[in-house]
Amino acid sequence: MSATHHPQQYLQGHPLTSAALLQAALTPTVAIAALPLCAIVFEQTLTGAYLILSILVFSFTFPGRPAKNSNIGSLATSVLANWFLVVALLLFLGWTTRTIDVFDQRVILAWILATPLALFAAHLLLPVALPRLMATESLQRVAVIAGGGHLGRQLAAGIQSSPSIGIRIAGYFEDRRLPRNSTAKTCDILGAIDQLATYVKTHRVDLIYITLPMASQPRILKLLDELRDTTVSIYFTPDIFLSDLIQARVDIVGGMPVVAVCETPFYGINGVLKRASDLVLAAAILLLIAPLMLAIAIAIKLQSPGPAIFKQRRYGLDGREIIVYKFRSMTVAEDGDVVRQATRNDSRVTPLGAFLRRSSLDELPQFINVLQGKMSIVGPRPHAVAHNETYRKLINGYMIRHKVRPGITGWAQVNGHRGETDTLEKMQKRIEYDLAYLRNWSLPWDLEIIFRTLLVVCKKQNAY
Repeated sequence: MSATHHPQQYLQGHPLTSAALLQAALTPTVAIAALPLCAIVFEQTLTGAYLILSILVFSFTFPGRPAKNSNIGSLATSVLANWFLVVALLLFLGWTTRTIDVFDQRVILAWILATPLALFAAHLLLPVALPRLMATESLQRVAVIAGGGHLGRQLAAGIQSSPSIGIRIAGYFEDRRLPRNSTAKTCDILGAIDQLATYVKTHRVDLIYITLPMASQPRILKLLDELRDTTVSIYFTPDIFLSDLIQARVDIVGGMPVVAVCETPFYGINGVLKRASDLVLAAAILLLIAPLMLAIAIAIKLQSPGPAIFKQRRYGLDGREIIVYKFRSMTVAEDGDVVRQATRNDSRVTPLGAFLRRSSLDELPQFINVLQGKMSIVGPRPHAVAHNETYRKLINGYMIRHKVRPGITGWAQVNGHRGETDTLEKMQKRIEYDLAYLRNWSLPWDLEIIFRTLLVVCKKQNAY
C-alpha cells in the first residue's frame, strides 16, 4: 500500500459513468431483491410494510461503496460490516417504532442471513462482469487529455488500468515536445492545445481532462473560453494532485471555489456520525467490561507496587497533548523525553503485564478516553510524545495522522503493523496505513476494522 495520491482515485466514483451507477446500485438492488424472494419461500404476502422496509433499505444503502476486496477474507469482512450496520439501524428503528411484529419473523431472519451471502457473491462477480459490460461501445465515454506531461500520462494510466469505469482515451493534445521515455506515443498526440476545440466539434468527445500545470493559467483560460460553445464535460486536474492529498475536495467559501489539500475526513455530518458511534459503542463496551476491568486492577495492585492505571502523554487531535490510560503492565511508568518501546522478552514487563499485553487487555481503560472525547475507537494509534518528536522529523507527513482523534485500534494494526517499531521502515509503513485510513474513511470500514481487531487479538499477533 502506498501513500502516494493517484488521480485514478477520483475516477472510481465518477458521477457520469455507467459503472459508477452500477456500483452505487449494487448493494440496494441485491438487498431489496432478496426480501421478496424470502417472502415467497415462506409463502408470505408482500404487504405495504415490506415496501416501506425496502424504501428504508434503499435510503440506508444508496449509494453503495465498492467493497474493499483485496482478498476474499477482506471482502467478506467488508460486506458483513456494511450489512451489520444496516441491520442494526433497521432493528433500532423497528424497536423504537414498535413495528417489528408487523413482519413475519421467519422472513426477516432468512433475509438477514441470506442477504450478505448474496452481496458477497455479487461483489465477487462484479469485477469480472463489469469490465466486459463496459467494453460495450455504447456505454463507453470518450475522453481526451489536454496535456501530455507526467500528470496527464498518470491519469491516462489510471483510466486504462480500470476498464470498469467505461472511459476510453482517444489521445492527448500537447504543445511541447514529449520526453523520449514518455508513455504518450507520438501517434497518441491528436494535435496542439489550440486545436482541441475544433477537434471536439468534429469528433465524438464526452470528456476533457485538463492536466496542464497551474502555471499555464493563460492557456487554460483561453482553452476554456474556446470550449464554451460545446457540450463536452470538462474536468481540471491541477498539478497539486501529484502531491499526497488527504480528503481532497472542492468547497465553496464566500462564493469562491477552494480546493481542500489536507483535511480531516470527519467534516460536517461525518464528524457527528463518528462521534455518535464512538459514544454509543464505548458506553456499551464499558458497561460490559466493568467487572473485568475491576478484577484486572485488583490483580495488578496485588502483584507489584504502583498504580493500576498507567498514564502517559500522547498527541491527540490536531497535535494537542492528551493523557492516555492503560493498565500498568511494567515495573516502570516512563513518560519523559526519552521513552523506550516495549520489546520482545522485555525485562520491565511483569508476568501479569505480559498476559495483558498479549491479550490487549491493557488497552481497555482507553474506552474511558473515548468517552472523554480524547480518543476514538478506530483511528491511528497514539505514540508517546517522545516518539512523535523523533519521527515527525524523519517521516514526511507524519503529523497528518493527528488530523483525527487517535484510536484504540486502527487500519495499520489489523494489517500486521502492531507492536514495536524498531526500524524507520516499520514506522513509515504504519504511517502509510494511517494516512490511507484518513483518505478512505467510512463508518462501515470502522466496523470492519473492529471485527478484524478481534481476530488479530485472538491470534496475539505482534503483541508483547
